[in-house]
Amino acid sequence: MNYFSLEFSLTNKQGDAQELAIALLSEIGFESFTEENSTFAAYIQSDLYSESDCSETLEILWNAIGKTTYEIKEIPAQNWNQQWESNFEPVIVDSRCIVKAPFHKIEQKFEYEIIIEPKMSFGTGHHETTQLMLSEILDTDCRGKSVVDCGCGTGVLAILAKKKGSTKTKAFDVDQWCFENTMENATRNNTDIIVECKGIESLAGETYDIIIANINRNILVSAMEQFEKSLAKDGILILSGIYKSDLDIISDCASKYQLHFISFREKNNWIACRYSR
Repeated sequence: MNYFSLEFSLTNKQGDAQELAIALLSEIGFESFTEENSTFAAYIQSDLYSESDCSETLEILWNAIGKTTYEIKEIPAQNWNQQWESNFEPVIVDSRCIVKAPFHKIEQKFEYEIIIEPKMSFGTGHHETTQLMLSEILDTDCRGKSVVDCGCGTGVLAILAKKKGSTKTKAFDVDQWCFENTMENATRNNTDIIVECKGIESLAGETYDIIIANINRNILVSAMEQFEKSLAKDGILILSGIYKSDLDIISDCASKYQLHFISFREKNNWIACRYSR
């Protein structure tokens, strides 16, 4: 699947400019965001991109933060692989887990080693939210627990849960690339994971001890009722893909479904938060 990228500079913009951009662009389907050297980039699947919606949203954003030049371009699927292979370095999380590519030769031993080849999928471990989620899973007792990874991307989170002793482990994503990539990565890591190309409806009629979801604020809010229905008694819900400023929104929504806030961890204003039933 191809993506469109939207890029513009945040130089001399107010501190909350990035958060506002993410909030507005999430509303029209943009699903991944990065900032490097004050250059903000947002990504959307090509079949979800609307030029008119984007123009209207940018006008609202410019009115709030001041107009700036921007660039929108289509990114062919193969470019993701080329960029990843040229730049991808191993990721080490909490000195316990390493996420690396098949071509990396690492002599140092870690408690958990995950080999990922992401292709078109997000989730190499480089983004703050993926690292936060990996840390949360490292701190979670998965032994004998059923786990589901909602919006699995590369499958890296489900793979770590399985390596930590989870029993029934499922991962699902609406994106065909993610579905296929997770299947491949699960096999590459010798992990027995159920993988489905579905959305949140994959949870219907099922319960899990641990539900993990690294998506975005709007999807998390809309899925909260299903999370509650599918979370076992005394189960754990771990969420990310959100900024610290989103915590109250997520927690207020969770409390409506009797999901109780436990804790959160933060990295560069991104957070992962934990709830219990």
